Amino acid sequence: MNKSIYKRLYSLVSGYWPFLVVSSLSAFIYVAFNGLSVWLTATLFNNILTDFDELLKSQILLSESKDSLNGQLKFWTNKLILRDTAIESLRVLCYTLIGSFLIKNFFLYIKNIALTYIQFNLIKKLRAQLYAHLQSMSLSFFDKRQTGELSSIVINDVSNMRVAFGTSFHKLFVEPINIIVFIALLFIINIKLALLSIVIVPLTGIVVVIIGKSIRRRSKRTAEKIARIMGIMSENLNSIRIVKSFAMEAFETNRFEKEQDRHYALDLRQAKLRLISSPITEMIGAFIAVILLWIGGHDVLVSNDMSSEDFIRFILILFSVLQPIRSLSNVSINLQKGFASAERVFEVLDTQPSIVSKPNAIKIDDVNEQITFKNVGFNYEGTENILEDISFSMKKGTVTAVVGASGAGKSTIADLIPRFYDAVAGKIEIDGVDIRDLDIKALRKVMGIVSQETILFNDTIGANIKYGLQTVNDQQLKNAAKNANALDFILEQPNGFETMIGEKGVRLSGGQRQRIAIARAILKNPSILILDEATSSLDTESEYLVQKAIDNLMADRTVLVIAHRLTTVENADTIVVMKDGQIVDVGAHNDLLKKDGVYTRLYKKQFKK
Repeated sequence: MNKSIYKRLYSLVSGYWPFLVVSSLSAFIYVAFNGLSVWLTATLFNNILTDFDELLKSQILLSESKDSLNGQLKFWTNKLILRDTAIESLRVLCYTLIGSFLIKNFFLYIKNIALTYIQFNLIKKLRAQLYAHLQSMSLSFFDKRQTGELSSIVINDVSNMRVAFGTSFHKLFVEPINIIVFIALLFIINIKLALLSIVIVPLTGIVVVIIGKSIRRRSKRTAEKIARIMGIMSENLNSIRIVKSFAMEAFETNRFEKEQDRHYALDLRQAKLRLISSPITEMIGAFIAVILLWIGGHDVLVSNDMSSEDFIRFILILFSVLQPIRSLSNVSINLQKGFASAERVFEVLDTQPSIVSKPNAIKIDDVNEQITFKNVGFNYEGTENILEDISFSMKKGTVTAVVGASGAGKSTIADLIPRFYDAVAGKIEIDGVDIRDLDIKALRKVMGIVSQETILFNDTIGANIKYGLQTVNDQQLKNAAKNANALDFILEQPNGFETMIGEKGVRLSGGQRQRIAIARAILKNPSILILDEATSSLDTESEYLVQKAIDNLMADRTVLVIAHRLTTVENADTIVVMKDGQIVDVGAHNDLLKKDGVYTRLYKKQFKK
């Protein structure tokens, strides 16, 4: 999975190569001046602590010998710094030192801003790609995943990737170069001490790898727990009326707190690992540094194998190299968290929709003859058959009603026509063509669907009615609202068609919301109309108004009505009676009553005859 993640991240980043080039060049300049600033700081200490005449003599000796790279570097440094007097030399050294820091930090900013541009654009692109991919997924995908979990992946996991990879790209690019430069300087100054000092790197690496692997596992579980918490919140807030009506606030709070406790325990274990990494690596560094201080101090004070200037410079550079090593340990931890989130993101992106259009799918714009179900069978994954051997026809311009007790499979039939799900047996045809051979978007564009659960958006009334349509003038909007028996109550609203209706249309009554949905379907002007128990949850007055709107909507269309209330289907051309996923009878209202079968029993039960 790691290799796959690296490749995918590289493919996302490669499009921003000009910014990578700028960042790379800036990084090299930054590292060069960072090394120079440390070298000059050591020179500053040495020049202050050493007699000026001794410095001049030392420079003469260096100019004559130049026997080592260390000597040459000291010679050119002194040539840059030394002037006629000690105070003049100090002034030049201070100016040079501040100049090197200015240049270093200027290019550090350029490097960071270039990488930040890549980082932000990368995450913006990834989040948009993820959201667009979710729009393409089939309904069966959302049946298996919680809304809160998907929201967490789009928001939290992508954000974790931004933080982890943003910080890591910055440090992974610079700190290794810094370490290489500083270690090279250590070898230039003293090979024996440098060999001892590089023990820090493998010891630190082992600690980082062990801790990083454990953190990655825990990061993935933490992300899953956050998704679970968001799922509980989303479910609770969407069902807040039910929660309050059953006085279940304490139960829901307790359920949330238990999930929080699980997340807290996991997060705490992860934090303990993360926080122990830096102290361990620092203690390893301090232990090695003390050994080097002892050995180096002995070489300066006893054996005279090393000058005090070289020892000061070596110690300063040694402690300078500890910082990037410590930064890299944190980078590894952040990367593991980022990889855990990336796995969840790419898992969603790699999930392909189960229902797609064929390459040469046929586009339709109307029903010319009929819609036919031929021996259709269906079940959800892992369930028993919901539909078995369903066969009937809906002729163009007619009304076909499907009735039956709850759980008979009525709504499933309505879901199969627009290919929200595909039949597992048999086929559905429009004008003799299997709907699986039709273009999905074209198929759904000729359909209007009004369901029992009215779906409205947190927008204006007008925007909800015009949803999915590009060009609608005011007159068309008013006509649709009028035909849906909605115009009067819309005009009574504070801002008419521009009135905001709140999430899911919460500021409107059930009947008003349903009439808005019908107006939306009328404006779409579909050839095929599916009404899935559109009036079952309404009171008598609202039902009357909505039914009148439905009558207007049904005119001259091929209509499928899913109904629980039989009064709404008495005038249907054909009534399909279902029981336990099978068709038990087909006919007109009066004919079915005469048969004294399932339909008659349903009818008598509703009207207590």
